[in-house]
Amino acid sequence: MFRSMVLSAIFLLFFMSTQAVAAPRVVVSIAPIHSLVAGVMDGVAVPELLVSGNSSPHSYMLKPSQVRSLQRADVIIWAGESVEGFLLRPLANYDDSKTIIELMDEPGMLLLNGRDAGVWQVGQDEPRHDHDHGKIDGHLWLDPQNAKTIVRLVVASLSKLDSQNAVKYQANGKRMQQALSELDQQLKQKLAVVSQTPYLVFHDAYQYFEQRYGLMPIGAIMVGAEHKPGAKRLQQVRERVKTEQAHCVFSEPQFSSKLIQIVVEGSHLKAATLDPMGMDLEPGKRLYFELMQNLGQGLVVCLEE
Repeated sequence: MFRSMVLSAIFLLFFMSTQAVAAPRVVVSIAPIHSLVAGVMDGVAVPELLVSGNSSPHSYMLKPSQVRSLQRADVIIWAGESVEGFLLRPLANYDDSKTIIELMDEPGMLLLNGRDAGVWQVGQDEPRHDHDHGKIDGHLWLDPQNAKTIVRLVVASLSKLDSQNAVKYQANGKRMQQALSELDQQLKQKLAVVSQTPYLVFHDAYQYFEQRYGLMPIGAIMVGAEHKPGAKRLQQVRERVKTEQAHCVFSEPQFSSKLIQIVVEGSHLKAATLDPMGMDLEPGKRLYFELMQNLGQGLVVCLEE
């Protein structure tokens, strides 16, 4: 009897201790942000990723299992409605018992106006720090300085919720900050040689990257990820390509290449692919760095030829 009581007490203490150090359940919307969060949580737990593979967040539909994951989550991290509109309704149903981090709403984040037209004047957009979500470009992770802000926010939030692992989160955050600074310097050096070479993109997803590294985009074939251009817009883009002597047009893996073929036809424009989401990369703490290096390399290879 005594032995049984002792064993029960030991089991209870073990159970309580494991419960005490359990990490928060974290769900992240898209792969680039998930990668940054995974880096902060390295050695503690693995955050869950919602949108993976070749799915686009602009047209994504949650699976029932993912709805349940959101319900069970302690922390939910997303960019904002202009990127992951599919999360607006489910997140509106949760109360303050969950920590919901909408990055577009967080202090210290560099935000840029969305560009309205298919062709642009270089440098026409200035940073903004208000919260008019209808006008903000949501691809904020494509600036390493914003990535550093994301890491800082995640470290602070998780350290508050999970004080027993705070030292690990803070140490991981420090390593991530250093790695992001090194990445930023590498990209600056790599892209300097093509900073004055004009090019065209499929849709306006790269503004944060372009402004950080002083690149020269002349426009996008699609005004938004879900709005196909008409004949007039395509003609406008084709004329701009000739006027500006653009070198390349960049498509994306999740979209049809038919519009690219229309723009390229009869011109000397070269076609290549850029992926702002890391769709072909393995999710995890290295994905963000591979994504950014791939963007830099893809631009340099096509624009230098």
